[in-house]
Parts: sequence; structure tokens; C-alpha cells
Amino acid sequence: MRKTIILLTSLLSVLTAGAQRVMTLKECIEMALERNINIKQYANQEAQQKLVLSDARHSRLPDLNASATQSFNFGRGLNSENNYVNRNTMNTGFALSTSMQLLTGGRIAAETAAGRLNLQAAAADLERTRQSLALQVTAAYLQAVYAAEMVKVQDEQVSLSKVLCESKSKMLSAGKVPESELIEAQSQLTQDEMARTQARCDQKLALLDLSQLLEMRSPDSIGVTAPLDSVPSILPPLPDVIYAKAEGIKPEIAAERLRLQADEKNIRAARAALYPTLSLGAGLSSSYYKTSGFKASSFTKQLSDNFDKNIGLQLSIPIFNRFTTRNAISRARLQRDAQALKLDDTRKALYKEIQQAYYNALNAQAKYNSALAARTAAETNFKMMTGKYENGKANQTELAEAKTKRAKAITSCLQAKYEYILRMKIIRFYEGQDIS
Repeated sequence: MRKTIILLTSLLSVLTAGAQRVMTLKECIEMALERNINIKQYANQEAQQKLVLSDARHSRLPDLNASATQSFNFGRGLNSENNYVNRNTMNTGFALSTSMQLLTGGRIAAETAAGRLNLQAAAADLERTRQSLALQVTAAYLQAVYAAEMVKVQDEQVSLSKVLCESKSKMLSAGKVPESELIEAQSQLTQDEMARTQARCDQKLALLDLSQLLEMRSPDSIGVTAPLDSVPSILPPLPDVIYAKAEGIKPEIAAERLRLQADEKNIRAARAALYPTLSLGAGLSSSYYKTSGFKASSFTKQLSDNFDKNIGLQLSIPIFNRFTTRNAISRARLQRDAQALKLDDTRKALYKEIQQAYYNALNAQAKYNSALAARTAAETNFKMMTGKYENGKANQTELAEAKTKRAKAITSCLQAKYEYILRMKIIRFYEGQDIS
């Protein structure tokens, strides 16, 4: 029975591992970009802005309207002899009309230009959201990789503690060590197993964060692999150098700059109301009329006889509209000024972010170099202490302390390593480079 349970457990583990998909950072970013709700919302806003531009562009075209009317009149009315008589009348009418704006004071051109700029700004907003999501996925991915590495570290710690426990058990059986040393070794094994359990929980949580960014239902179906790029050894560029690149390529700056240009066009569109407008109109119409008690021509003959054609121009000259145009121009200028301030604020915010990213990268590099040196020293000390312990020149407490220091040094080094990789990827992000 016990063998059956073990076999089933092993089979379940194999099936679970087989169902898990190990994904690279690039694959995770692509999946997140495809599924993310915010990106779909910004794509929807871009599509809406396309319609706004279409409305502005097509307002140059003439319109065309058809109409049909049918009316009935009952009661008394004057006849040709100026007497009131009872009569019922029926009137049927058809009309086709068109109109086209010839001169609008530049309003249509300004609105079309503003719509085109706002569409480009919406596309920049979409790209900003995509880049921001890619950076979030990168941070979550590296955290998951670090968590997986920590599980390996704790697995190794447990393995070392098990070897020590087995050694102490044999030595106790031979009467070479007291029972207290075996108990101490077993206690250390228990602590290491608890640390491994915590590391596995941390790994699950890290994968959960990543899977939520990927819009996945469960973190159990995803695995990660360590990035192939090595730890960078060069210093990051100075903040001013990074900003010089970022200011010209980052979509958040482009979006606000485009909106400022659109607001300039909106001022021009508001000023168009100060100028005369000229429109062309044309129409076709006909009608059928019948009065009760009188003989009327046929329906088709009346439509032919009453057929009417008209064409005309209408010139409208604004003189006074209760300061509506003046206030509209003022509001457009205030909006332009507010957008200029927003652009400046976005630039300052970007420079602050770059400064912070630069100093974080410097600190991460220094931290990693120190952690790497500490790890090398701890590894050397552990090997030396292991040799001493095997030759009886060190006790169990000294060996356990060296093992613990080694584990802490490895943990610190791994944490510093992936933090440094992330910080340098952020620098590449601001420089407009691929971070996957």
C-alpha cells in the first residue's frame, strides 16, 4: 500500500511538472502585452480618437438629406370667392437637399490638425502603457528567478544538514560523539527545512505576482528560467546623458508635446468663429395637393408640374454673439497654458526618475561587488571549516556557523545580483533599449 502511494505521488509530480510551461522573459512580456486590460483600454481610446479625426476630416464633405411629408387638413376654410366652406385637403411632399461649407475661417483645417495630433498622442499613451507593463513584468520575472534560486540554496542547505545528521548518527552508534551533538544536528536540519519551506512559499508568491501580470488563472502552470545576459560590469551613463536620449524618445513626453501642439490648433479653431462663413446649398422638391370636392390632376402629373430646383449661397458675418467667441478663445488659451505646464512637469518627473534610477544602479553595483566578495570569502571559509571538522580540528558548532554564514552570503549575493540586473535594465529602459 505504501509503495502504491509513493508511486502515485511520484506520477502526480511528473504530470504537474510536465504541465508547467517554462517561459523566458521575452515570452512573458509578449503574453502580458497581448492580454493586459489596461493596454486594451488604451487601444480602445486610440480607436475612439481615430473616429474624432474622421469626423473632423469628413466635415468638409457635403451632406445629403431626403425627406417626405404627408399632411391632412379638415374643417372650414376660405375659397376663391372669399367665403367659408367645409373642405378637406391632402398634401404630399418630397424633397432632397444638400449643403457644403465653403469657407469656415480655417476651423475645419484646425480641427483636423488637432485631431491628427491627438491621435498621435493617444498612440503614444498606448506605447507608454506597453513599456510600463514590460518593466513591471521584468521586475516580477527577476523576483521569481531570485525566489527559484533561493529554493536551490535552501535545498543545498538541507542536503548538507542531512549528511551531517547521518554522519553524527553513525558516530553516535560507534560511541565517538555524545547524543547531544546528534540532537543539535537534527535541530539544524529542522531549521533548514523550515527555511526551505519558506523559500518555496516565497517562490509561489513571486510566481503568483508574475502570473497576475500575465492574466493567468494560476501560477502553477508557469515556470521561469534565469536570464541569459550576464551581470553588467560597466558603470551606467550619467543622468544628463540618459535624459538627453529619453527626452526625445519616451512616449510620455511625446504624448504631452503632441497635446500641446493640438491645443495650439484648438486656439486657431476657436478664433475661426471671428471670421465670416460661406456655405453652398441646393435642393430638389415636389408635391401633390388634393382638395375634397374638386378634381385634381394625377399624382405623377402634379409631381412633374410642381418639381422645383434651387441653389444658393449663404454668407454669415459674425457681429456680436454675447462674448461667446471671446470666452471660447480664452478657454482654449488657458488649456494651452495648462498643457505647457503639464509638459514641463512631465519632463521634470522623467529627469527625477532617471536620477533615481542612476543612483540606484550605482548602489546596486557596489552592493553586488561587496556581496560577491563576501560570498567568495564565505565559500572559502566553509570549505576550510569542513576540512577542519573532518580532521577533528573544528567542532559541530563552528561548522554549523560557517554553513549558516555561507548560506547568508549566497542569499545576499543572489539578491544583489538580480537587483543589479533589474537596475541596469531600468537604465536601458530609459535609453529606449530592449529590456527583454
